[in-house]
Amino acid sequence: MNDTVIIVPYDPAWPKQYEVEKERLQEALGSLIVQIEHVGSTAVPGVGAKPIIDIMIILSDINNISGCVLSLKNIGYEHLGEYGIPGRHFFRKFSKKAGERTHHLHIVGAGNDFIEKHLLFRDYLRSNLETAQQYYQLKKELAAKYNNDRDSYTEAKTTFIESVLSNAKIE
Repeated sequence: MNDTVIIVPYDPAWPKQYEVEKERLQEALGSLIVQIEHVGSTAVPGVGAKPIIDIMIILSDINNISGCVLSLKNIGYEHLGEYGIPGRHFFRKFSKKAGERTHHLHIVGAGNDFIEKHLLFRDYLRSNLETAQQYYQLKKELAAKYNNDRDSYTEAKTTFIESVLSNAKIE
């Protein structure tokens, strides 16, 4: 399994990859899903990213997570629990051929702050191309600096993300 941070130019296939996986997730989880969203940089047209599709699923109640784990395992997802973010369950999926991450799945209960933050950030970048390109540039620089340290790469983006969220709330 390759854990190197690699940022690639925007791929117009990402939205289709999301749609394909969304269907698989809906088949696997059915009525447990209240809402499903494409989040993260692969959801922002024109912005380069790690080539990993980020998906957020909202359940009516996070306590329903136990009904999701086996179904998701059966379609290739590994459950890592809350993975550092209380109230959010994190899953990841790898390609069978290359062993590289292909999908990150975030599952939260309705009303969780995680939902608003991710949708607000995504939507702000979608409507503010200059900020989106600044984010892309930052990610390329951080990937070069922290290419073998995902945690430091993620942490180093925090100030920029918080600034965007602050601006998004003002508008």
